[in-house]
Amino acid sequence: MRRIYFLVPTIEITHKIVEELQAKGIEDRHIHILAKRDTPLEGLPEAGVTIKTDFLPAVERGLALGGSTGLLAGLVGLRFAGFAIAGGPLLGIIMAGATIGSLMGGLAGMNSGNSRLRQFEQAIEQGEILVLVDIPRDQIETIRKLVIKHHPEVEFEGIEPIFPPSY
Repeated sequence: MRRIYFLVPTIEITHKIVEELQAKGIEDRHIHILAKRDTPLEGLPEAGVTIKTDFLPAVERGLALGGSTGLLAGLVGLRFAGFAIAGGPLLGIIMAGATIGSLMGGLAGMNSGNSRLRQFEQAIEQGEILVLVDIPRDQIETIRKLVIKHHPEVEFEGIEPIFPPSY
């Protein structure tokens, strides 16, 4: 799966592109629209929290950091209390650290915008609309040609792999 990014100059053209993508069989859950706050997006699939923020990357970082901290705390417990006393709770300590770390990381990530989308902030503030489409790799060129054929004013900005795939 790949996510393609492109900027569209108007909401009218965005509506047409979304209709064309839907006609090609792309579901709304794979189309994400980002626009200036006061832009009316009626009928368009607006990007959700996981697209707009760094929530998922922050959860992953928190999980790794919390799990590592829990493992370290468990090993210290093993060293000083011995396996008989600390061996059982070791897994619990690791799980608690990972859980707390992922929650704290996720909350922190929700408070910051998506770092991958910062390059588009100025264009969005000037009224352009950012369209993100999640498609299989073998459809990228077909979709790009479709959009450019009907809307040559669209600027393709990038392609990146997405994990986990949303299909």
